[in-house]
Amino acid sequence: MSPHFISRRRALKFGAAALCAAGLQPVLAQQPAPIRIALIESMSGPFANTGEAVFRNILWAVERVNARGGIPLPGGARPLQLDRYDSKGQNEEALSALRAAIDNGARIVLQGNSSATAAALIDAIDKNNERDPAHAVLFLNYAAVDPVLTNERCSFWHFRFDAHADMRVNALMQVMQDDHALKRVYLIGQDYSFGQAVLRESRRQLGLLRPDVQIVGDELHPIGKVKDFAPYASKIIASGAQGVITGNWGNDLTLLVKAAREAGFNGTFYTFYGNALGAPAAIGEAGVGRVVAVADWMPNVQTPESEAFYRAFRARFPKPEDDYIHMRMQLMIEALAQAIERAGSVDAVAVARALEEARVSLAGQSGHMRAADHQFQQPLVVGVMDRQGTPGVKFDVEGSGYGFRIVKTISADRAEMPTSCHMQRPPI
Repeated sequence: MSPHFISRRRALKFGAAALCAAGLQPVLAQQPAPIRIALIESMSGPFANTGEAVFRNILWAVERVNARGGIPLPGGARPLQLDRYDSKGQNEEALSALRAAIDNGARIVLQGNSSATAAALIDAIDKNNERDPAHAVLFLNYAAVDPVLTNERCSFWHFRFDAHADMRVNALMQVMQDDHALKRVYLIGQDYSFGQAVLRESRRQLGLLRPDVQIVGDELHPIGKVKDFAPYASKIIASGAQGVITGNWGNDLTLLVKAAREAGFNGTFYTFYGNALGAPAAIGEAGVGRVVAVADWMPNVQTPESEAFYRAFRARFPKPEDDYIHMRMQLMIEALAQAIERAGSVDAVAVARALEEARVSLAGQSGHMRAADHQFQQPLVVGVMDRQGTPGVKFDVEGSGYGFRIVKTISADRAEMPTSCHMQRPPI
């Protein structure tokens, strides 16, 4: 054995001993690279609170996957790495973020707040994947619920994990059917594809299921630009409406319900998102029994698994203002981890084909992906705002003192709706 080899071996042994003495382990083999997923959301501007709330949800889901060792793959388990990109609430910024994410190695893109942004991302991803299949990416959508995204504009690369607007409207209608005193409703929404879809479907379903109900107002307002909803509240009251149907989210919802409360509106709000992001606190006592919300899950679902799940999230994010958790976002990351493991790689086509067959469960909640249009199928719940501590309201929302009591649970089979999607798939 040559003296050079011996001295080198001794040097390696000394270096390893020095690392151990310092409390460090020598790196004997290169660790598998993390799987990068890019969250593209409004992290600044009028809807920054929605972006930050989503980030907490996705971060917690990623941490759970990594805590169990990452995703098993040939060559070793790989952790997930969550990178955040600020769209600033603008489509062009979102497209720039998409390009940056792809350049940085992300092959999974997440977005949800704004169906208009989701549509722009789908178009850009379709073009990218056709032009550059070696850098193809998948788009996982947790909140952009314009029905067209899994109907006429469905894409092999896009998967939606939220119930779309028509499904949510139908869930609300099942509650409205039982309210025989309701005779006059006001429709109001944000003036873009999603808001328009909510009002359009509300008109259609009211005509079918509650033809006795009169629509006394029907209007759209600019998204994210109205600072004072008092004029809208005045029109709602002047119309004699007993109920308001709205798909508004973020500050557009909070400011609307606050203005209505201050103006003295005593009717019911039928909402998509009235159970979070400041809305319950803004509504206050006037919302008890009068604010209805639909979701895939709510903290007051009465099962031990659900309660433990919610308590674990609150332990991770204990500030009252951080109280915003959605089961579908957790199921989405679980479905992604399952699909990557089944595909045995991060190849976009292979993962997409595995994701089409995803069936996941967590904390007693389950769902599955429908391959025909990539619309996730899951139960829905409808809740009514009530005081914390009343029967069925163990947990409040964001420290407001008000939570949502479950009044209707809709099975995945009942929530499912037909699709007009004609999926174009890559050749096998």
